[in-house]
Amino acid sequence: MIRVENLTKYYGDNLAVDNLSFEIKKGEILGLLGPNGAGKSTTYRILTGFLNPTSGTIKVKDLDIKEDLLEIKKMIGYLPESAPLYKSMLVFEYLNYVADLRDVPNEGKLSHIKELADLCSLNEVMHMRIDELSKGYRQRVGIAHSLMGDPEILVLDEPISGLDPNQIADTREIIKRIGKEKTIIYSTHILSEAESTCDRIIIIDKGKMVIDGTAEQIKEKTKTDTLEEAFKVLTSKRVGER
Repeated sequence: MIRVENLTKYYGDNLAVDNLSFEIKKGEILGLLGPNGAGKSTTYRILTGFLNPTSGTIKVKDLDIKEDLLEIKKMIGYLPESAPLYKSMLVFEYLNYVADLRDVPNEGKLSHIKELADLCSLNEVMHMRIDELSKGYRQRVGIAHSLMGDPEILVLDEPISGLDPNQIADTREIIKRIGKEKTIIYSTHILSEAESTCDRIIIIDKGKMVIDGTAEQIKEKTKTDTLEEAFKVLTSKRVGER
């Protein structure tokens, strides 16, 4: 589905992503994890076409991101860590606006918005202004935004950041429901959530891949009981190598 090869990104002299390569299968929920400054958000911005890589290639299906960027963008829904919502708009009004931006046909637009409201449990707040919503509901609106137009791939950067335990549980269930039909690339600092949600996990640090595997494989390789413990072992090793 997605193949990343030798992806490298410099900001001036600062190396943010360092020769990163991996593949993502269709229908997989991939957790891309790492400490702050690891290069996750930069990788997401390159994958979604917001940044150009310094070198390397990304292919989605048979399309090359350098040559077929517009077609690839149509296939991807992206929720950055700070969801770019127009907070003075009503939820329905905002989703209708996003549907127009994504060229959702008028004849199917209302039914598509209703499907997303059902999926993201937004029906009871569709008449409310976004700035009146809790952060959990605002995240749901952001997820609905990323799903508009029925993209095949979702990129979710810290979708549960700052949520309370109940909101996290609700968002986790939404992501799992979406993952039954779509390919998801998912980032979170709450490693227990990654362990329970993701089919496969890649940990990066300083722009380099540290490990790639299921949560169980990673724990087995690091001889740890939890993904959080494995994460600490792997990233501390990287610090010691530098």
